[in-house]
Amino acid sequence: MIAYFNNDFIDKDLVRISPDDRGFLLADGLYEVLRSYGGKLFRAADHIARLNYGARHLRLSQGDFSYLVPVAEELLRRNGLAEAEATVYFQVTRGAAKRTHAFPAQPPPLTVYGLPSPFDAQAMLRRMESGVAAITLPDQRWARCDMKTVGLTANVLANQAAHEAGAAEAILVRDGVLIEGTHSNFMAVFGGTLVTAPTSNYILSGITRKAVLELCARHGVPVELRPIYASEFHQAEEAMIVGTTVEVTPVLTVDGRPVGSGRPGPVARRLQELFAAEVGRPWPQG
Repeated sequence: MIAYFNNDFIDKDLVRISPDDRGFLLADGLYEVLRSYGGKLFRAADHIARLNYGARHLRLSQGDFSYLVPVAEELLRRNGLAEAEATVYFQVTRGAAKRTHAFPAQPPPLTVYGLPSPFDAQAMLRRMESGVAAITLPDQRWARCDMKTVGLTANVLANQAAHEAGAAEAILVRDGVLIEGTHSNFMAVFGGTLVTAPTSNYILSGITRKAVLELCARHGVPVELRPIYASEFHQAEEAMIVGTTVEVTPVLTVDGRPVGSGRPGPVARRLQELFAAEVGRPWPQG
């Protein structure tokens, strides 16, 4: 695979990260994952805007990463993925410097790494068609979940717990509110209305989430931005996770209990149809 590393396109196996890199030592960095549909990047500008937002709040020395869009396109081309389903991963850290908690007095050059990967869309579509299980766990992350940082220890542990429970995702609960998943946003349906948590520092403002909410506005799907309380969740008619690698996937059970009818519901199916049209994919599948 050909990677992007600090302004060069080189063989992935030749990439060398300094042991003094602050991303390695302190998780002092950000990342983004872009989807490519047949070579067309999905909402690349939104991903860059979120990366720029994180860079401002993390006070990285460079704040505009728009140049990574053509880099992503070139990575897809060089790796034979220009017409394929793929993802492109980017990671930006503060760079290599003596290990101190405070920022280096002289800011080092940022470390910027990018790599594309083929994406198994068929496996995702099967999960979207059949639905998945989820569990709930206490949200043990920090209070700046709006920044897509590489410090994902709590997410990793929660996702592993879901995996060991035979579930696809763990929905994190903070102060009695179902916040979001370990790598997805969370939505539920009450009385035919799609409900999801409003944007705050406790959730990541997902790009797919944004696309789904825009589709709802355009096509008359009622939406309410408010907390989803654990105490009311038994009344939910549907639930779903949304994200770059799950698109709109129905959640059929949470903690072993069925959600609504225990089958993918009409709102999730409508959103899958609308999203498929947005990315140019036939729907329904098969």
